[in-house]
Amino acid sequence: MRRTTRHLGVIAATAAWLLVAAWGGVGLGDEPGDDEAGAFFERSVRPVLIERCASCHGGPAKSKAGADGRKVKVRGGLDLTSRAAILEGGDSGPAILPGNVEDSLLVRAVRYHDEPRMPPDRRLDDADIQALSRWIEQGAPWPGSAEGEAPETETAAPDPSGGLDIEAGRAHWSFRPLADPPVPEVRDRDWPASPIDRFVLAKLEEAGRTPGPPASRRAFVRRVSFDLTGLPPTPEEVEAFEADPAPEAEAVARLVDRLLASPRYGERWGRIWLDLVRYADTAGETADYPVPEAYRYRDYVIDAFNADLPYDRFLAEQVAGDLLAADGRARESLIATGFLAVSRRFGFDPQNYHHLTIEDTIDALGKSVLGLTVACARCHDHKFDPIRQADYYALYGVFASTRYPFPGGEETKRPRDFVPLPPTPGAAPGTAELAYAVAESPEPADARIQRRGDPTNLGAAVPRGFPAVLVAAGTPSVAAGSGRRELAAWLTDRDNPLTYRVLVNRVWQHHFGRGIVASASNFGVKGSPPSHPELLDWLALRFLDDGLSIKALHRRILLSAAYRTASGTPDEADPENVRLARFNRRRLDAEEIRDALLSVSGTLDPSRGGPHPFPPVDQWGYTQHAPFLAAYPSDRRSVYLMTQRLRRHPFLGLFDGADPNSSTEARGATTVPTQSLFFLNDPVVHRAAEALADRLLAEAADPAARVDRAFRLALGRPASAAEVDRMREHLEACRADLAGDGEPAETLDRRAWASLARVLFGTNEFVYVD
Repeated sequence: MRRTTRHLGVIAATAAWLLVAAWGGVGLGDEPGDDEAGAFFERSVRPVLIERCASCHGGPAKSKAGADGRKVKVRGGLDLTSRAAILEGGDSGPAILPGNVEDSLLVRAVRYHDEPRMPPDRRLDDADIQALSRWIEQGAPWPGSAEGEAPETETAAPDPSGGLDIEAGRAHWSFRPLADPPVPEVRDRDWPASPIDRFVLAKLEEAGRTPGPPASRRAFVRRVSFDLTGLPPTPEEVEAFEADPAPEAEAVARLVDRLLASPRYGERWGRIWLDLVRYADTAGETADYPVPEAYRYRDYVIDAFNADLPYDRFLAEQVAGDLLAADGRARESLIATGFLAVSRRFGFDPQNYHHLTIEDTIDALGKSVLGLTVACARCHDHKFDPIRQADYYALYGVFASTRYPFPGGEETKRPRDFVPLPPTPGAAPGTAELAYAVAESPEPADARIQRRGDPTNLGAAVPRGFPAVLVAAGTPSVAAGSGRRELAAWLTDRDNPLTYRVLVNRVWQHHFGRGIVASASNFGVKGSPPSHPELLDWLALRFLDDGLSIKALHRRILLSAAYRTASGTPDEADPENVRLARFNRRRLDAEEIRDALLSVSGTLDPSRGGPHPFPPVDQWGYTQHAPFLAAYPSDRRSVYLMTQRLRRHPFLGLFDGADPNSSTEARGATTVPTQSLFFLNDPVVHRAAEALADRLLAEAADPAARVDRAFRLALGRPASAAEVDRMREHLEACRADLAGDGEPAETLDRRAWASLARVLFGTNEFVYVD
């Protein structure tokens, strides 16, 4: 035990030496912004208070006058209709302590830790308890006013036109039509390599700044390889790009084209899309039932990116693929509607909480495609954007007229309503393949407004349609069916001011680390204004001109001088690098870290993923107290790992993987001690380190050459003379430390080289892209 501890100390000391020799660390991830926290409250907290608490702590009664003079029912003196009332609390004291989850009486009551247990009839779902806890942890934000305001309790049918000024709302920058701005003139005629650079340089020159120097070829090939494929370049690829005698622009263009043609590209950018649509292989209700067919949608997304399917077709298939002319893509188009089918299920009996599944659909669609928090209008008109509650229920009617597949649940344990797929050529008559996909409801109908978001308190019916602020003359109305065909046409219309702005901004964000609009899923009033508004529209229109080719968009951005700029010291006048004077250094995301470990060690299985080894359906009997839980080991890329909703994969959770319960616009980058411990102790790292040790012993003859090869594989660069000497000292210290174990010399040598591999894996240089 003492020897093991000493050996870990040797690794940690060497890793610390390399860390200081390379770069410094980063700060903790940001707390959620006001708009994000407010959206979370509207989506996940207010519905719980209304559905499970209001009947005793806020429903109409004559027990006590609320702050606005209305009468509310408040058992135990506790009024849950406003933030102020909750902070005041009832007979037992304040119901919550913002920022202090464990000592908040509300949480203790809903966890059934203390008496009285609330709600008394049936415990809240774990997901609802987690939502309340997260809300309190965020400081208990309550959109509407500083003190919070009581929800509406109207009893008359609301006016579907709402009280919002739609025409005034159209003046917001993101709701205006795309404009084609002139490319600006700049003083420095030599730096720009594309029109993009002139937009960037104009802002820099206006501020009296100049762009930084270009990145070295070695740094650039590592940067663009991770950006396009999510994998590090091999030493041979680095050396070939460095030795390319072609002019810089030509060499870069060849490199970018090669990476875009790789099947690894679709796996990387498919994962980015799956973040947005909150993909998971389980349903998310209290027992988290598995969905064995969900992987078909995952693979559809990867294939679509690799095939460079035009973005309008890609979107339309996911919204209404079952209704579109097939054009030889009948199978793919059906599978594509998995975008809707993967919407989260809720409660112990998901059929009774289908309104929340539809809300999840609207939330994901609004954020991922339109960059709007449409679902905030479920309980009332949007607090900030010109989106009426009637607009929400216009969309709600579209999806309420759609038949979702049922994945199973605690009350009804067997799946149903999955969609049969057309047989593949050469397939096994009588063997029907199913897709986790949607279909038309046999009885499409308009939805009625749910007052305060309560599905049992219905108001006026709203015709199926789209948010009025974005509806232009000639927008197709819903004549028959669910309206998904018309929705797909509206979303992909060239005149829709949001769809293409949002997409090009997302691609820019993932290449530069920050979008032109920093709030990539919120182009509304509370979102960030664009740093380069003319460039955003210019890119969107060029995207349309290029036939909505995402690969052409990548190429246009990556060939710019702005993307090829070296990283450097932040400018005090522009610490967030909004003007793009330099490249934003970034940490690899969770999948990139894991995939890099496998790739460098030579253990990555490049084969395509497929179905997961779920238990047979006839064995399913999961409940909220014994939910489905599993983690299936694999050496394939991380995009193919089985993803659960209620329990995140341990590795992906540790390194800020996407939350499969909600649309993820960008990964966080927290820095916590357990991440460092992972590189010292985790079996995944140990297996990769041992495999890399075997590779080094086989590929290089002497220690100095092996150290250099290790650096080239793990860090993409040769080792310096000082680093070779330091690593040889580390190897000698390891052998001495392990000598007492009585193992053969070859085994001790292998263990020492594995120790060196773990040192390299634990450095900032391994997990950051410069």
